[in-house]
Amino acid sequence: MPPAIIQVESTGQWQRRSVGNDNAPRVPEILQRSGGLRAGVSREVARATGMPEAEVYGVGSFYHLLARPNAEIRVCTGLSCALAGAPRVLVAATQAGLAAEPCSCLAGCDVAPAVLRDRTVIPAVTVADVERAGPDASRLGSDSLGDDQRWLGTIGPERGDPEQLALHLGGAKDLAARAYQRSLALGPEGTIAEIEASGLQGRGGAGFPAHIKWSAVRRQAGTTRYVVLNADEGEPGTFKDREVLMRRPDLVVEGLAIAARALGAEDVYLYLRGEFEIPWRSLEQAIAAFEETRVFDGLRFHFHAGHGAYICGEETALLEALEGRRGMPRLKPPFPVEVGLWGKPTLIHNVETIACVPAILNRGGAWFKNLGRGEAGSKLYCVSGHVTHPGTYELPLGVTLDELVEAAGGYVGTLKAFSPGGASSGFLPASERRRSLGFEALAEAGSMLGSAGVVVLNDTVDMRWAAMQQLRFFEDESCGQCAPCRIGTRYLRVSLERHIDGERAGHSAPALDKVSEAAWQMNEGSICGLGQVAPLPLTTALEHFPEDFAT
Repeated sequence: MPPAIIQVESTGQWQRRSVGNDNAPRVPEILQRSGGLRAGVSREVARATGMPEAEVYGVGSFYHLLARPNAEIRVCTGLSCALAGAPRVLVAATQAGLAAEPCSCLAGCDVAPAVLRDRTVIPAVTVADVERAGPDASRLGSDSLGDDQRWLGTIGPERGDPEQLALHLGGAKDLAARAYQRSLALGPEGTIAEIEASGLQGRGGAGFPAHIKWSAVRRQAGTTRYVVLNADEGEPGTFKDREVLMRRPDLVVEGLAIAARALGAEDVYLYLRGEFEIPWRSLEQAIAAFEETRVFDGLRFHFHAGHGAYICGEETALLEALEGRRGMPRLKPPFPVEVGLWGKPTLIHNVETIACVPAILNRGGAWFKNLGRGEAGSKLYCVSGHVTHPGTYELPLGVTLDELVEAAGGYVGTLKAFSPGGASSGFLPASERRRSLGFEALAEAGSMLGSAGVVVLNDTVDMRWAAMQQLRFFEDESCGQCAPCRIGTRYLRVSLERHIDGERAGHSAPALDKVSEAAWQMNEGSICGLGQVAPLPLTTALEHFPEDFAT
C-alpha cells in the first residue's frame, strides 16, 4: 500500500495526531483539541479516558503550549532574539494589551526577534509592529519564514557551487528517488556499508557515527522496527533543520525511506516541534508527491506535533512524548536501537543527518567523506547575532568562525565571543576564531560543535548578561526529573543574579564560589545531556571573560 499521512478528526489547526501501536489515549492531543489545560479540562479528560486526573494534569502541565493556553503571543527571549531587542517587544506587547509571555527559542534566530502566535512563528517583529497591532494579535503579521528571499544558505536554489553540496545535489527534487532505488540494489548490508564509508555523524548534537546506529537496529531480533525523525529543533542559535524541511523535504522523506527499507521497518514517525507549521506542510506535500509515484509502497508515514518542550529533542524523551506521556528522558541502557518506540528497536535521526543519506547513496560514501576538512562531510552552520547576514550556510565540516562569518557578510562590530554549537556549547573568546568548527577541535577547546548553532557576540555585550540568557533557558527547559539538573539550573541562575546584585550594591559577594562544584555535580549526576551542559554558559564565561565578572 502507498504511504499514508495518518489523520484524525479536524481541529481547525494544522496538527495531525499520530496513531500509536498500543492504541492508548493520547493525552497531549486530547488536551490540544480541548484548547489546552484550561480550568476543569483535566477532570473532563480523565473522565473520558479513564486515566487518573493527576496523570492528565501532569502531562498537560509539562508542555508549554498546553500548560498556558491563554497566551495570545509568545516572544522568544533566546540569546539571538534578546540581542535583537526581544525584551522591548515583550514589554510593548504587554502595554498594548496583549496577553504576552516570554518563551524559549523558536528556531527563528536568523529573523530575530521571533514571536509565536498560536503555533505560527512570526519573524522580525519590532516594537513598532506591536504598537500598530495594538490589542489585536491577528494584526501582528504573518509567517514569512517560507519567503525565498530570506534563504541565505548555500543549499538553496540560487546560491553556491553545486559540486560542493551534499544536500542540494545541483538539481531539482528527484521524485524518481534514484538514491532509494540504488539502496534497494545494494541491499541492507551494502547500504549500511556506504553510510559507514561516508563517515556520517549525527548532525543533531552528539556526533555519533550513523552507521553504528543502523547496524545495531538491523541486528536486533524480531521483525518490528521503527524509524523516527527528530525535528524538535529548539537549541538557541539553531534553525538549520527548519530550512531543510522547507527547502528540501524530498531529501528528508527519501532518506527516511532508505533507512526504513535497509532496517526492515514499515512505519516511519516524524516528530516535529509544535511551532513548525510551514515545515510540517512542506513535508506533507513531499510525501503526497512521492505517494503519487508509489515509489515507497509499503511504507507508512505518521506525523506527530510536539507541544512545546525543548527536552523532547533528547531521543528518549522524544519517544516518551510519541507514546503520549511527559517527555522525560529514559535511563540508558537500554538504548533506543535495542528498546525504543513501544519497546521495539528504533533508529532516531535528526533532520540534517537523514537528509544527507540520499546524496551518500547517489554519489558514494567516499565523495561525502571528502567534503570535510579532517572530518567527514559538509555541515549546515547556522549563524546569528552580530553578523551582517544571519542564515544557514552549508560549508565543509571544519571551517573556522572567520570563514563562516565571511560567508555571512562579515562581523557587525568587533568580535568578543561566540557560541559555536548553541547554548549547550558555552562561549569561546575571539582568540579561538580560527579554530576548526568541527567535533574534535571544539572538544579539545572544552566546547562542542553540537547542532552548529553559532551565535556571534561583539564587544558591546556583557558576558554576565549573555550567560544569564542561557541559564534562564536551561532552567525553564529542565524537565525536573533528576535533582542535579532541577536544582542545579536554578542554583546557577540565582548565583549569577546574587553576584550582579552584590556588584550593584558596591560590595564583593561570594555568590559564584560554588559554581564549579555545582557544575561537577550536574555533569556527574544528571540523567541526560541537558543537566550535563547547562553550566557551560556560566563556567566558560567565567573562564574566558573574568574581567566581566570582576567586582
